[in-house]
Amino acid sequence: MAGNVYTVGQVNAYIRNMFTQDFMLNRIYVKGEVSNCKYHTSGHIYFSLKDESGTIACVMFAGQRSGLSFRMSEGQQVIVLGSVSVYERNGTYQLYAKEIRLDGEGVLYERFQALKKELEEMGMFAEEYKKPIPAFAMRIGVVTASTGAAIRDIMNISARRNPYVQLLLYPAQVQGEGAAESIVKGISVLEKAGVDVMIVGRGGGSIEDLWAFNEESVARAIFHCSVPVISAVGHETDTTIADFVADLRAPTPSAAAELAVWDYRLFAGQIDEYGRKLRKNMGRQLELARLKKDQYASRLKYLHPGVALIQKKQRLADAEDTLRQLMEKRMEGNRHRLALCAERIRGLSPVEKLGKGFAYVEQTENGKKAAVKSVSQVRPGQELDVYVTDGQIHVRAEKIREASYGRE
Repeated sequence: MAGNVYTVGQVNAYIRNMFTQDFMLNRIYVKGEVSNCKYHTSGHIYFSLKDESGTIACVMFAGQRSGLSFRMSEGQQVIVLGSVSVYERNGTYQLYAKEIRLDGEGVLYERFQALKKELEEMGMFAEEYKKPIPAFAMRIGVVTASTGAAIRDIMNISARRNPYVQLLLYPAQVQGEGAAESIVKGISVLEKAGVDVMIVGRGGGSIEDLWAFNEESVARAIFHCSVPVISAVGHETDTTIADFVADLRAPTPSAAAELAVWDYRLFAGQIDEYGRKLRKNMGRQLELARLKKDQYASRLKYLHPGVALIQKKQRLADAEDTLRQLMEKRMEGNRHRLALCAERIRGLSPVEKLGKGFAYVEQTENGKKAAVKSVSQVRPGQELDVYVTDGQIHVRAEKIREASYGRE
């Protein structure tokens, strides 16, 4: 028996390693007819490629489905990009697909990738060059075929969303020879017409049908256009150079119309809502202003000089009444004291005493008059003046006698 014995797994692993190290098998395009195509519940697609000379098993895992833009079916002629490797479990080799395109697209796809890489390196896809789409565009230019679903969809959606928006159509040739030149001219004409925003696109189709939107001249016309451009080429799964360079990509022409045409009813509803909020806020502000006005009026009324003057007048009147009462009270007291003093003075008045029978006796000595209060002041024969209530009596003292009247 030979010295080296290998297991089946070792042999399969060795063969698989040989496939892995082969550069050509790691990235290979294989052309053939689809057969035994099955979509698994896991998302994987299992199928075979065949031609008149043979068959190869193929699989596209769910994670690679982004490389497939159509639904595969029996009998389709396709080109598959992938790698060939060995499935060690059963020792068979198969093609692991990364991208699948219908036959005839391979060369165009390579041109697409080369131009995409070139323009991207030039910065034509950079976000800083993207122009904003106006929120309330009134003139919308459309570069597409005058017949077909694309323009009908755009017109229907525009009429539904806002009948006041004006659509300007440039009927361009969108496929075939001369299509790129027609699209470029349409962009230039609508830019000069002064539209607010522009939709450039067409309905779905194969890569050959959409190729005009992958031309460099169209890409440069969109990039240098001063008007914001919305690309709307094909279906949602279709991607062209125009989509990368445009200011905004719409998955379909209908979606482009939704993005370009503002909804009048929604806008009118927003205006009504803003008006309601504005009226509510104005009413609130007016109510606050009225309250402040009333507060200021009350404060002004309280601080008004007339109010202070009235209060001072009232205080002055009160003080006047108080002063009058105090004066009357004091005058009453003074009158009472005056009456007492008058009575007292009256009691001490010589006139009063004279009226009661008393007399005032006065003598004259050396030209001076003096009241006679004692008999010791009088000499016999001395002349005296006696004053009574109704006159004066001149007498001469004849006899002088001492006596005590009421004294002990």
